[in-house]
Amino acid sequence: MIDFNELNNDQRREKVNSEQRFSALQQAQQKARTFRGSLVWHTVGGVEHLMRSYYDSSGARRQKVEGRRSAETELQKADWEAARESARETLAARQKLMERQSAINRVLRLGRVPLLTARIIRALDNAGLLGAGIRIAGTNAIYAYEAAAGVFVDPGITTTEDIDLLMDARQSLRIVADDQVEDGTLISLLRKVDKSFERSQSTFRAVNRDGYLVDLIKPVARPAWKKDRDAVGTSEDELVAAGIEGLAWLENAPPFEAIAIDEKGGPLRIVAPDPRFFAAHKLWVSRRADREPIKRRRDFAQAEAVAQLTATYFEHLPFNATAMQALPKAVFEPAKLMFTR
Repeated sequence: MIDFNELNNDQRREKVNSEQRFSALQQAQQKARTFRGSLVWHTVGGVEHLMRSYYDSSGARRQKVEGRRSAETELQKADWEAARESARETLAARQKLMERQSAINRVLRLGRVPLLTARIIRALDNAGLLGAGIRIAGTNAIYAYEAAAGVFVDPGITTTEDIDLLMDARQSLRIVADDQVEDGTLISLLRKVDKSFERSQSTFRAVNRDGYLVDLIKPVARPAWKKDRDAVGTSEDELVAAGIEGLAWLENAPPFEAIAIDEKGGPLRIVAPDPRFFAAHKLWVSRRADREPIKRRRDFAQAEAVAQLTATYFEHLPFNATAMQALPKAVFEPAKLMFTR
């Protein structure tokens, strides 16, 4: 059996505080986003009108005339500006509270997610992609599982200098546009995080100056000739997802969401595949003859750790034939042994 390092009472308390304050911050951010744009007086033909500039659901900037200048539209403008100021003040207050919480988290050593990894995941979340066409797969998914369980796993199996982004080719993906990601591409979103990111010769991969890798992956198309989505945007240097065998099990797995903590103590939302499917997939990968031996041993260690974590802390996630019917029998049966030790 694997011994997990459980959070102590102080850490548990502040983990709960972090989640509550992060939720409040997200609500304030969402409220502030509703005030993107402006409400100004605009003169046409010598007549003043109240003009609203806003962003529609696709992120495109739109304009709308609210009416001629009158006591009613002046009150509308004043109410809008007061509400916007209130939203900004609330957001600023909650950001300061989150900064203090992050300092506490650092003192208690709650931070686990590498800072660059966390920044990329937050960018995906802010762009409306996280959990809506893209999930965090590979090693970084383990941060979600341990955060939800309230434990730390062996850092030796979570240390990594890359991130795998699992794209659901069945969904329509669209970045919520803003002034810095106007072309709606994943590579531009990554450059917003770190301007040194460039697409490598492998078109599914981006790499920054320090060698940090971002891989966009998807299941192999079935049938092979089927044409499905393989990119978020359409620029010449956009990442093109690589089709990998076995990822359909993770694509079809239920989503698993948790609030993790980064190295500087800041909370972030992670959406990953269900840990049962993660463990079964990792075990299957560890037994592939074409996998490098050193990677196979790491894959097995990750599979075993996540399986035992799930069996120990997630009683609501049983590993049985009914729950795991999306897995082939040849994958389900060997994995079942890891959950019953």
